[in-house]
Amino acid sequence: MKSNRVSLAFVVLLFLTLGNAVAQQLPQERPPVNVAGNWVVYTKGDDGKTGTHYVTLIQNGNTLTGHFKGPNQSGGIEGTVNVRHILFKTKTRNVLTFRGMINGDSMQGNFGIRGHHGTWQAQRTN
Repeated sequence: MKSNRVSLAFVVLLFLTLGNAVAQQLPQERPPVNVAGNWVVYTKGDDGKTGTHYVTLIQNGNTLTGHFKGPNQSGGIEGTVNVRHILFKTKTRNVLTFRGMINGDSMQGNFGIRGHHGTWQAQRTN
């Protein structure tokens, strides 16, 4: 019986110690990176077509708004930034959805439009 009590006490102490250590090591919530500004976005679709688009992003915390101009349509933008992850959609007749990662003054990822997909990369121009 004494061995079981010692083992139980050890297990309880271990959980308390580990739980306290884990609680102290939780990362602080990190703010989103700054993506505000003008961007040139280069796309390559699954059909091999390439395109150049112009995006102005306005950032308010994690929320994005702005303007999109492509070769065939233009309109607003709405989206979000989560630390270095970006997601934005055009508010156009044919909605483009861009998902990707931000690395300073460049971004890259995947996009979709009407069942077609492709890759994109962007460079900040200001």
